[in-house]
Amino acid sequence: MASTKKLLICTFVILGLALAAGIFPVHGESEIYDTVVRLHVLANSDEDTDQALKLLVRDEIIGVVSPAVKDCKNQSEAIAAIEEIRGDIEAAARVIVEREGYDYPVRVELSREHYPTKNYESCAFPEGEYVSLRVLIGEGEGQNWWCCLFPPLCLSAATPDDEESNEDAFISVGLTPDQYKIITETENPKYKVRFKFLEIFGKLFEK
Repeated sequence: MASTKKLLICTFVILGLALAAGIFPVHGESEIYDTVVRLHVLANSDEDTDQALKLLVRDEIIGVVSPAVKDCKNQSEAIAAIEEIRGDIEAAARVIVEREGYDYPVRVELSREHYPTKNYESCAFPEGEYVSLRVLIGEGEGQNWWCCLFPPLCLSAATPDDEESNEDAFISVGLTPDQYKIITETENPKYKVRFKFLEIFGKLFEK
């Protein structure tokens, strides 16, 4: 009983110190998970030809989806817009697969999916469950390709990175400046700890 009491006291002290230091996520940082839409493309295999095909399909999908979500104000609008053209997305992907001489089936799903921690050019997303447009080419057993489809940051894979534009994109869809710092200032000790808290909480929320 005494040890349990000591454990509770230590826990509250640690939480209190974390709050005082400003490293505990108390500003709705978990909303990061409910703000973006991720893109997950799985190649048929790890063969070079299948990996090259994956990138062609990726580019085609980004070209189809980006205009559809361009004017969306939040995740809900983006999900609705993507759902409306999901058939077009799948058809566009199949056109690329057939054009390249393959007969692989293509499956497009829009659901919640677990993502590992992922670093991009200008930001990093914590591990956790996100709304995801998942594209499986053939057996879907090859290396994955991830990006952030909404806000439309996937374009940074083919265009020069613009940090100011990225910040504006995230702020415009509901992230606060403090939340934006969580995913962009991950080398800052304060935000590094808060980033880790998010990963821990993300796993708890999934259960």
